[in-house]
Amino acid sequence: MQSILKAILFGSLLPVAACNNNDQQEKKPEVETGQSYVAQRLAGYAPVKLTADLSSLTEKEKQMIPLLIEAAKIMDDLYWQQSFGNKDSLLNSIKDSAAREFARINYGPWDKLNSDTPFIAGFGAKPHGAEFYPHDMTKDELEKSSAKDKHGEYSVIRRDSTGKLISIPYHQFYQEPLKRASDLLLQAAALAEDAGLKKYLELRAQALITDNYMPSDIAWMDMKNNGLDVIIGPIENYEDQLYNSRNAFEAYILVKDKEWSKKLEKYVSMLPELQKGLPVDEKYKSEKPGTSSQLNAYDVIYYAGHNNSGGKTIAVNLPNNEEVQKSKGTRRSQLKNAMRAKFDQILMPIAKELIDPSQLAQVQFDAFFADVMFHEVSHGLGIKNTVNGKGTVRTALQEQGSWLEEAKADILGLYMVTKLVEMNELPGPIENYYTTFMAGILRSVRFGAGEAHGKANMLAFNFFEEKGAFAKTKDGHYKVDVAKFRDAMNELGKLILTLQGDGDKAAVEKLMKEKAVVRPDLQADLNRLQKAGIPVDILFEQGVGVLGLK
Repeated sequence: MQSILKAILFGSLLPVAACNNNDQQEKKPEVETGQSYVAQRLAGYAPVKLTADLSSLTEKEKQMIPLLIEAAKIMDDLYWQQSFGNKDSLLNSIKDSAAREFARINYGPWDKLNSDTPFIAGFGAKPHGAEFYPHDMTKDELEKSSAKDKHGEYSVIRRDSTGKLISIPYHQFYQEPLKRASDLLLQAAALAEDAGLKKYLELRAQALITDNYMPSDIAWMDMKNNGLDVIIGPIENYEDQLYNSRNAFEAYILVKDKEWSKKLEKYVSMLPELQKGLPVDEKYKSEKPGTSSQLNAYDVIYYAGHNNSGGKTIAVNLPNNEEVQKSKGTRRSQLKNAMRAKFDQILMPIAKELIDPSQLAQVQFDAFFADVMFHEVSHGLGIKNTVNGKGTVRTALQEQGSWLEEAKADILGLYMVTKLVEMNELPGPIENYYTTFMAGILRSVRFGAGEAHGKANMLAFNFFEEKGAFAKTKDGHYKVDVAKFRDAMNELGKLILTLQGDGDKAAVEKLMKEKAVVRPDLQADLNRLQKAGIPVDILFEQGVGVLGLK
């Protein structure tokens, strides 16, 4: 594991204490250390004004935006509580302004894009259970306890007055702020002119105060004609690194690009046929993906909570509820303006530094857009339930599930691109997509071993390297071998789908330890990117003022 804990981006790190789930003591804010580290890391975020063309929105839709932003800010505060605890106690204790700003970006004293490295004195490794569980709780203690909802998506585990473990639903534990957010959604719903959006906002407002999210998930999938959209609530389980069970609060506010979305519609109907062609034995692809899934393009105008911490999301595949996925499919939302910002400010500079000059012209935004889009689409491919009675893949793999699912989406997304180019449904040549994917790996591996997408890209890099899918030239550039790239893609796809279908947690953990690591040669190249001053991610300037709204 030590190779995972090495500096992934910027050389030497502050020491990281080994995490022991049997002894995770609460840390108190102290004076910050490592100011040069913080300054260096903070410089790795490129500021971006999060704006969009709002001319397609009606006046009432524009009036809804400030209400939705206020609700999103509540999600932001709730995520602080889940990730760290008392936001003000931490920020007020940090005297250095750069360290304080870096803590804001990371929603705590741990560097999310560098294996959760602590950068404030007095903090060791981040508790794997964040603030979802008591710090002194062990897995064995929870499993043997009589607590209800041990692995629930919408509850926290706490101790009662006798020290006994109990579960408390989110709508009770965070009752007051969730009621305020619910009221704001109802105010926005009163302004909604689109019937589908109105229904969704009303049901989502109810979900926040009941923890019953399925009706609003279904309503969200049913609304098709809205120009304004919001994703809000406890959504993703990545923050819970103890079990990958409990969901963290976040919000996106989105403006639909109807022209781009129209172009994407045709790919949805192709999912069942693409599922049949997956490079794996029949039993691992017998499930049928939902055909009511949607592909849409948006400009995002506000991020809050989990999705705003560390690396910024550029595409979303929701809802996560397996039952809704089976009946309704999912909506794959491409966040076009955020994607463009990352391509221009990060991916192209990386490509110029590390991709062979003879292939540099093949790194293109349209290929990047497709690679990211079909990553999200391919979450719906493959298998959701194990083939041997271990339950869902998510249940069987527990904390090993999220990173492997992201690896699956990377590889099956590339598989989909390959097939669609062969079918003349996407413009070729395939070299553009493979070379852009290679540059994308070098971008995403910088997210670090503490983050699911970073682990996934480390696996892809090491597996593809071992299969000769790319070679390092004597000048230090990466050059893609198209035929071997395709072969490695199919082989890795088969491996991942088999591990998921078998629910083989031990084998997944072994794969992570062996291949989801940064080896010395790659580390040297990542250090090159740091020395070249290439940002690792973007930092948003956002809000009502940035959008030009009152």
